[in-house]
Amino acid sequence: MRLVWVLSLTAMDPRQQYLSDFGEILLFMIAGVLFVVVALLTSRLIRPDRPNAEKLATYESGEEPISVAWTQFNIRFYIIALIFLLFEVEIIFLFPWSTIFANQELIEQTNGAWGWFAFVEMVIFILVLALGLAYAWVNGHLDWIKPEPKPTEYKSPVPREVYNQLNERYRK
Repeated sequence: MRLVWVLSLTAMDPRQQYLSDFGEILLFMIAGVLFVVVALLTSRLIRPDRPNAEKLATYESGEEPISVAWTQFNIRFYIIALIFLLFEVEIIFLFPWSTIFANQELIEQTNGAWGWFAFVEMVIFILVLALGLAYAWVNGHLDWIKPEPKPTEYKSPVPREVYNQLNERYRK
């Protein structure tokens, strides 16, 4: 009954038509969520569940794992990855601009003003990107700091001179 009322709004005044459009969007969102939930539940119910040691092993591109996967990475990996993603997402905006920039109809309708407007707009956009890159560079987010290895100090019961004599004997 409620669905019929929402669908009957299409023949009414524009304000009610506006509400009906949102009703359609709501129906599509509910249908999308329902589809995902039903698909996940169905796949969980019909899949085989036979774990063994081979299936439970960590998969690393076909290679046998050497150690545990829970190791610490330098935070620089994540910072550089985030900067990369930031610039990649912003570069995606260049593609729609490039298709509209040389639109002959818009250039003719505006007596060439469209081309200059689009060009200046993109120059500003690229300058903002360059400013962000300069900020990351100046603050050292792009520098890769290599740790200096420090030998561990070990108190050996063998005197240091004995090690030096051994090293000299085998160096020759």
